[in-house]
Amino acid sequence: MENNELSTVVEKRLVARFLDMFIKLGLILGLASFCFTIVSPFMNMLLWALILAVTLYPLHQRFASRMGGKQGRAATALVLLGVLLIVAPTVAMVSSLGDSVSNVVDKASSDSLVIPAPSADVASIPVVGSKVHALWTKASTDLPGLINTYRPQLGDIAKQVVGVLASMGGGLIGFVFSFIVAGIMMAWGAAGARSSERIAVRITDERRGVALTKLCTSTIRAVAMGVIGVAFIQALLAGVVMALAGIPAVGIFFILALILGIAQVPVILITAPAIAIMWMTGDNGTVLNIVYSILLVIAGMADNVLKPLLLGRGVDAPMPVVLIGALGGMAASGILGMFIGATLLSIGYRIFMAWVHQGPNGPVVSGTDVQ
Repeated sequence: MENNELSTVVEKRLVARFLDMFIKLGLILGLASFCFTIVSPFMNMLLWALILAVTLYPLHQRFASRMGGKQGRAATALVLLGVLLIVAPTVAMVSSLGDSVSNVVDKASSDSLVIPAPSADVASIPVVGSKVHALWTKASTDLPGLINTYRPQLGDIAKQVVGVLASMGGGLIGFVFSFIVAGIMMAWGAAGARSSERIAVRITDERRGVALTKLCTSTIRAVAMGVIGVAFIQALLAGVVMALAGIPAVGIFFILALILGIAQVPVILITAPAIAIMWMTGDNGTVLNIVYSILLVIAGMADNVLKPLLLGRGVDAPMPVVLIGALGGMAASGILGMFIGATLLSIGYRIFMAWVHQGPNGPVVSGTDVQ
């Protein structure tokens, strides 16, 4: 009888403890879900701000050392410099993309859009040559009729283009706010670094937490500076030269150059057609055309100079990982997601490979051990 009573008491205590645990877990999950709902609209902006803060923090410390250790002033100066040199030209590039699309739509609506006749060589392209030649010929001779024929499809394409442009506009606004938030993070950088280490140690342990923090920091700086930074600066240089040369659709060239730069494909593949368009349609004169051509060739090959300056020890994540992250991020969250996706997927890859190389009982793998 006593054994039955004892077992009943033990069972009741276990049930009470499990019930207590589930209630606490439910409250924690509910609080976490509520916090995520509140923060989620700003998630991309905060992630990009964190990436910028980690990447620019060494430069911020140089500014601070020249300003008598004033962390706030250094952060403010760096943010203003970044907005002036990076954000403003980027806004101009994307605005040019919107203007180009708007001009095409206006000309098509007013029947003033003129499309030149295709070359006979187009028809000789295998498989699709004849169809492309026929469609191109129809567009050059009877564009209004072609538009009426494909009006439903063109309407869907127009909606997608408007959605992309709206996403880019929102991304640029987020880009500016991210710079401001990154400046605040850099001003409190030392405290933030200590908090990051404590969080990593709490998730893992004393040794692995420090290694994890170093791994994430090195990956963020390598990808943001060595891949995204090089591609962004190169695309920006090419876009500014194209804008000065009066080449139409500069925004399109800028986006294509940015994607090719992240994919580690030579950007000269974008600047070369731009040079041809400039010579065929531009009215700058021979001397200026030669100058702009030289500048575009230099911009298309600028990665050969920028990579040794910014890449440091190199990016340990394979280029397909960076490219998939960039394209997937852009598909999910627009132009801002391109940068976030490339960085986060590279971090995930390196953490996973560190775990693989470490083994079940192996030593802690530092950020430099993963190749």
